[in-house]
Amino acid sequence: MPGIRRSGLLALGGIALAAVLAVVGHLEVNDNLDPWSLTVSDFAVSDRGGVIDAAMVVLAAATVLLLSALGRAGGYRPARALLAAWAAGLVVSAVVPTNQPGSPMGTGAYLHRYASVVAFLVLPVAGWLLAAPLGGRATGWLRGLALTSLLLAGAMVWSAYPGDRLLIGLAERLLILAEVGLLAVVAATVVRRHGSDGRRDLDLNAASTLSVVGGGSTAAR
Repeated sequence: MPGIRRSGLLALGGIALAAVLAVVGHLEVNDNLDPWSLTVSDFAVSDRGGVIDAAMVVLAAATVLLLSALGRAGGYRPARALLAAWAAGLVVSAVVPTNQPGSPMGTGAYLHRYASVVAFLVLPVAGWLLAAPLGGRATGWLRGLALTSLLLAGAMVWSAYPGDRLLIGLAERLLILAEVGLLAVVAATVVRRHGSDGRRDLDLNAASTLSVVGGGSTAAR
């Protein structure tokens, strides 16, 4: 139990750190970049190897810690496989940059794009699969965030093709916010659930001990 809780807490810390780094990365880039019409990848390539790339790597590392916690808890295999794909997509997106805005797309840019697409699509599915097993209030939150993420992903696809990139930056940032929120709900639920389970186990052990002691005292009489 303590190992699961520790991994969950570290994952929560990593998610929070990644969010802070992403905000800092947006504040540090060129003022000429428009967050409404340009994606996060467009911001990252303007500051190659900078804070936004670091945020993606940190978020991937936090996901690996969450995978460790879920693995120790047992089960969740399909969701864990999808979370691993999400983490891999983040790393590829951080390591392989997209093209500079307005320039032709090369092989690396296409690899970056499809790694990002895979990451964005598999995480909501993982959240949906975890909703019922995690239970409690997490079920509603995870299903709501999963559906919101898929709708926003659809809005991004529309904007990227027939929509002529209309507000694609806004759609992507809302999508990222929903998906990071989904990850945070999973991590917080793991921490809360296994922390309380550990205390419950201690209470049950104490009750059993008192029962045995009490029974022995009665028999002695």
